[in-house]
Amino acid sequence: MSSWDGGAFRASIQGALDTLLEEMTDRLSPLGPDASRLLDEARGVVSGGKRFRAAFCYWGYRAVRPEVEDEPALLRACAALELLHASALVHDDYMDASDTRRGRPATHRAFTTGHREDGWRGDPEQYGAAAAILLGDLLLSWADEMLRRCGLPAAEVSAAMDVFDLCRSEVIAGQFLDVSVQARGVADVETAMTVLRYKSAKYSIERPLHIGAALAGAPHDTLTALSAFGLPLGEAFQLRDDLLGVFGDAETTGKPAGDDLVEGKRTVLVALALDAATRDEAAELDGMLGTPLDAGQVARARRIIDESGAHPQVEMVIKELADRALAALDRAPVDDRARVVLRELASAATQRVV
Repeated sequence: MSSWDGGAFRASIQGALDTLLEEMTDRLSPLGPDASRLLDEARGVVSGGKRFRAAFCYWGYRAVRPEVEDEPALLRACAALELLHASALVHDDYMDASDTRRGRPATHRAFTTGHREDGWRGDPEQYGAAAAILLGDLLLSWADEMLRRCGLPAAEVSAAMDVFDLCRSEVIAGQFLDVSVQARGVADVETAMTVLRYKSAKYSIERPLHIGAALAGAPHDTLTALSAFGLPLGEAFQLRDDLLGVFGDAETTGKPAGDDLVEGKRTVLVALALDAATRDEAAELDGMLGTPLDAGQVARARRIIDESGAHPQVEMVIKELADRALAALDRAPVDDRARVVLRELASAATQRVV
């Protein structure tokens, strides 16, 4: 039995996001129906999900300060991380030319379809791209505003904003590294790990922990201890995501089968497979990356990756990273209840199926 009601927490985060969107609806109402369409899409984008980033922020706070004096303010701060995540997803889907996200059309696809169905002038795809860029920017702006105005003491919010600034720089630069690697069509394991670390691992777990701890007034030594837990766990989290991007079931992931292969992702999994496969199979797999694939071709690519030994190798690395993270958590100077919940979150992040 869990020591924490994660479902109630996710509902609380959704409530904080819904309240913000109501405020933004009032703010943007003078702009008329076009702004309403953008806000409707924002509601869809920020609905659902595991809320890992918000949860690690919340328990980063409680790891340092077990009693929460202003729960609504802390929840608003945690929800800001979900707006950052939503912004990244909207932009990422456009850059990757993804069709779906969580079982619904990706933002750029939804606006492209709307333009086409309404018979508007100009290029529907260009309109969809513009809408996705602008919605992603708007969500990023709201994330900053929500954290800055969360209602916690100004000194702690200022410290958290310093971490948030660093986090945004890391994830945007990491995303550019990712698209550059795809464009070059070459990535060794070390480069793939760098992309993984800065595009996802740090902003998914380590920085949310730091933001929460900073909001609680944590000293530098505590942030360092949380990094020893959060960074390897974030790497394990993204490696699991990489496996799901190739081997995940479309019914549960909300993305097409083998989506990472179609998008040409040069992940650690793919880099390991290209290193270990036979020359002919490596060339075959490399030629598949970034191209439309039917079900048979996806199955063939999966088989090459499996037979190379990359799949079990990544599973082993995930376990090693998770074990290292948990050992660091055991040593960290944090509240004992927070330690228990952080262990549960670590398990959920690395063993998930969606």
